[in-house]
Amino acid sequence: MVLSVLLAQRGRRVDVVERWPRPFGRPRAVAYDSEAGRILAAAGLGGLLAGFGECADEYIWQDAAGETLLYSKISERGWCHWPDSTSMYQPELEEALIARGERLENLRVFRGYRVDDLSEGEDAVRAVAHGADGEALVLDAKWVVGCDGANSFVRGRIDPRMRDFTFSHDWLICDVTLREQRGFRPNNLQICDPARPRTAVSAGPGHRRWEFMRVPGETLEELGTAESAWRLLRRYAGVTPDNARLDRFACYTFEARYAERWRAGRLLLAGDAAHLMPPFAGQGMSSGIRDALNLAWKLDLVLAGKAGEELIDTYTEERSAHVRHAIQLSLHLGQVICQTDEEDAADLHAVLRAARERDMARSAQRPGVHPLVDGFLDRDADGTCAPPVGELTPLGRVSRGGAPALLDDAVGPGWVLLCLDDPRPWLDETCRGYLDEIGAHVVHVRPPGASGHAPAGAVADVDDVYRPFLRGHGAGAVLVRPDFYVFGAVRDNDRLPALVARLRERCAVAAPV
Repeated sequence: MVLSVLLAQRGRRVDVVERWPRPFGRPRAVAYDSEAGRILAAAGLGGLLAGFGECADEYIWQDAAGETLLYSKISERGWCHWPDSTSMYQPELEEALIARGERLENLRVFRGYRVDDLSEGEDAVRAVAHGADGEALVLDAKWVVGCDGANSFVRGRIDPRMRDFTFSHDWLICDVTLREQRGFRPNNLQICDPARPRTAVSAGPGHRRWEFMRVPGETLEELGTAESAWRLLRRYAGVTPDNARLDRFACYTFEARYAERWRAGRLLLAGDAAHLMPPFAGQGMSSGIRDALNLAWKLDLVLAGKAGEELIDTYTEERSAHVRHAIQLSLHLGQVICQTDEEDAADLHAVLRAARERDMARSAQRPGVHPLVDGFLDRDADGTCAPPVGELTPLGRVSRGGAPALLDDAVGPGWVLLCLDDPRPWLDETCRGYLDEIGAHVVHVRPPGASGHAPAGAVADVDDVYRPFLRGHGAGAVLVRPDFYVFGAVRDNDRLPALVARLRERCAVAAPV
């Protein structure tokens, strides 16, 4: 739904075909990161996120005896302003997205239909779907994006092959609502107990999730019952029918796979249709949300005739690289948490203790994903990208003399040219015309508390995040893509015309006449 909202906000007509007649109403994911929060805010949910989410606060790994192996303090103000990790109740997030979509006249949702045929023409795709009663639905579109989950029909049409990391562990997931609120410390916990690996985390305000791994000698049939769920909840958490309601229990196989191809012609993949990973790094839903924005701005530029379809190929390059990194991180963590051999577990725990003693906990004040190295980026003469190109930009508050606002809210979606000094003297008519054509915002970032006459497009860097970011990379200006990643950077403003010209040249490759 995030992708459809982002496209509709850009004025595109979007049709969503949803297999289920009504929202699922049960949580699957329970967390998203700071960048995903930024994207959800860009989809119009910024003022609602606190209602069904809370800062995860901390993430702790313990052994069976309760000794801490790893500790990560979660910053409430992450790189992208939103918490580094937010624990959320997914049904309420989905309700908010649905309500947002209902306010967009160019977004239609057809519930209770299942797509069973796709036929691609020269410049369009015809999708045929059927309802449970056999009623046919026929839709024509320029592009079709399969956000249809792990058993994706669209992926089967593109290429069913997936790169499999042969990670497979069965877990019982228990979602619980407490009858009386109680505090949990640690709030988010992995227990690396070879006898029964388990997880205890917040699932948003008023909700908790416990997860229990199937151990050797135990069958899925034995594990996946309400009786088993209550037995494990009582034993390990003191949770019983007297003090809690078991909203959902289900067995899942945690796997690690990604699609080898994300595009064929006018068919595309996003979310679980393109990648699956264990939940231990909390990157599953966040990765899908990143897919949505990366694809939304590129489709919008192509549909507007301002870029060639080659731009869409960079979607796979960029997102596949990020997903592979997220999967590898999840696998490394999974190899520890899913260990049931006591001797091997002891060796792994010793490594974690040594890492903790060296204070190797994750820094909260940096992006949660690797920079882009491939795809739609400005490159040096040797074809490489030097930082900050490919970096995710931070998000902070700015002011034009009135009340401070987040930069994303102050300027709106689209390209942003961030400059330490007033760029206007260096932007000739050709540059300004092209930046206007692609809807770019030109922003002169002044120091916090700057006073005196402010030129057009100038803002004060209230939270002091943008000027240090640029100066830390030796940049006088950066051209930021609509997904908040740096396309290109220059040291001095006199190089801005060349940077804008290179962007125009990249977009013009095979662009429609």
